[in-house]
Amino acid sequence: MGMGHRFLNRLLVLAALILVNDTLSAAGDAAVFDQDQALRVSQAAIGNELTDITFTGTDGATRHLSDYQGKPLVISLVFTSCHLICSVTTIHLKNAVVTARESLGDDSFNVITIGFDTQTDTPENMAAFARQKNITLENWDFLSTTGDKVETLIQELGFTRFPSPRGFDHITQLSLVDRDGKVYRQVYGEQYELPWLVEPLKELVYNRPVAERHFLSDLIARVKLFCTVYDPGADRYRIDYSLFVQILIGLITLVSVSIYLFREARHSKASRH
Repeated sequence: MGMGHRFLNRLLVLAALILVNDTLSAAGDAAVFDQDQALRVSQAAIGNELTDITFTGTDGATRHLSDYQGKPLVISLVFTSCHLICSVTTIHLKNAVVTARESLGDDSFNVITIGFDTQTDTPENMAAFARQKNITLENWDFLSTTGDKVETLIQELGFTRFPSPRGFDHITQLSLVDRDGKVYRQVYGEQYELPWLVEPLKELVYNRPVAERHFLSDLIARVKLFCTVYDPGADRYRIDYSLFVQILIGLITLVSVSIYLFREARHSKASRH
């Protein structure tokens, strides 16, 4: 056997060893990532109050998590070297946010996308990720932070991820945070149904304590909460005006009955005299 053949055989053996090692690594990572356990951890995080972590925006400015309090907040965790799942979920989130704001208002809630691969997810790469997805919406920031801070956030959000040959295996999760900075709801999947995101956002946007609003604005918010409905045919939210008509008919009926009872009571009283 010549030198060329021996060299070729060594290359083939080396390639086989690399392939076996990658296969075993993938199998090991798959065994480590337990989807059911990840869901339990995620659900257990509901109610957690988030630490006021600092981030760096794509413009280089410092952001604090507390900067987003006062409005509902949607948190998405990604890693920018992911070219499939993180891209799909971010584009789907963009479409869902546009639709949600059509009915809830452009300024009704904030969105932040955070890179959890802190070695790679620099402000520059987060900006490139946003550009690639053509996301220029107001009240949506792409943020970077350090390893210890992202670990704190991951723990508090109940987000599970492990290194894998693909970069990371992780739960596909959006976290909805209330205006006080507490985890309110988790939304799962790459392409979830629109109501899974918008219904809890409606509750957070419209269901504020009465003390925070005047009576009239509170009444309007309550009406919007019940009258903003999902139209599956159009995959959009709309105001169901038939509910206003039903409310109006109910009020007219109530007033009419009250007037009738009042007149009957007066007539009965006059008859006794």
